Amino acid sequence: MTVNLQAIHDELVLVAYEAGRMMLSANPANIDTGTKLNSVDIVTETDQAVEKMVSSRLASAFPDVAFMGEETYKPGMRVGPEPTFVVDPIDGTTNFVHSFPNACISLGLAIDRSPAIGVIYNPWQDLLFTAIKGQGAYMTRIKGTAPQKLPLAHAPRPLEGLDKALVAIEWGSSRDGANYQVKTDVFKKLAATKETGGAMVHSLRSLGSAALNLAAVAAGQLDMYWEGGCWAWDVCAGWCILAEAGGVMASGNPGNWEPALEERVYLAVRGAPSGQKEIVEEFWKVIGDGKMDYSV
Repeated sequence: MTVNLQAIHDELVLVAYEAGRMMLSANPANIDTGTKLNSVDIVTETDQAVEKMVSSRLASAFPDVAFMGEETYKPGMRVGPEPTFVVDPIDGTTNFVHSFPNACISLGLAIDRSPAIGVIYNPWQDLLFTAIKGQGAYMTRIKGTAPQKLPLAHAPRPLEGLDKALVAIEWGSSRDGANYQVKTDVFKKLAATKETGGAMVHSLRSLGSAALNLAAVAAGQLDMYWEGGCWAWDVCAGWCILAEAGGVMASGNPGNWEPALEERVYLAVRGAPSGQKEIVEEFWKVIGDGKMDYSV
């Protein structure tokens, strides 16, 4: 099946702006909120309404393209080799329900289980990130202004090691068990001084959205993002944007340089003239034997 990537990209941008209007018009204090896994795994009626709008628009425009969305996902569903929209209607729902202005819609297209288009839009900041495989990645700060090519730096700095890195992490919705233990152990090692066996990174950041973390790495605003437990719809769009900005996506578990889209454990590194391989391997040493496993 042949698809017109530019036409799909352009429609996804229009859909993203429409979703943004829906998010901005919602009052989190007055919307119905439910939970899935636990009290921090939140879904709102706005998530569901946005996904319904997105799936309807895309089915009408591209009826032959498959669709996977967070709110309509059923256990056991997988992204196939056929062109598939991979959508998170609101990534950063916890931020959204607290009126913290750091949430977005994440719209990806996967072909052969590989990200081919990415569109991420944060309506509170009117910040749009886009990419088409092989055509570069861009950021538009305000609708109607000229897009900026990513990464934002004309001459990105080399990656010189974890002790000079700003690293994004997320706590996730699972707050117990072996995976949570691995996460918290690594968080501590990353932040601790070298004298106590740590990496002493510049700092750790949690934007509350996997898609926005990936976009910030693509832009060069963050050096790395380590994650375990997110899903294809969280990373598909951001992965495409990252790759087109010269970034690298490795596995969040040591040893795998070519993670699958549905790996669920990721390590994103910004574009740089040197140091990508070395900083990934340094990060993997911090993880050690602490492998995360989100298989279902």
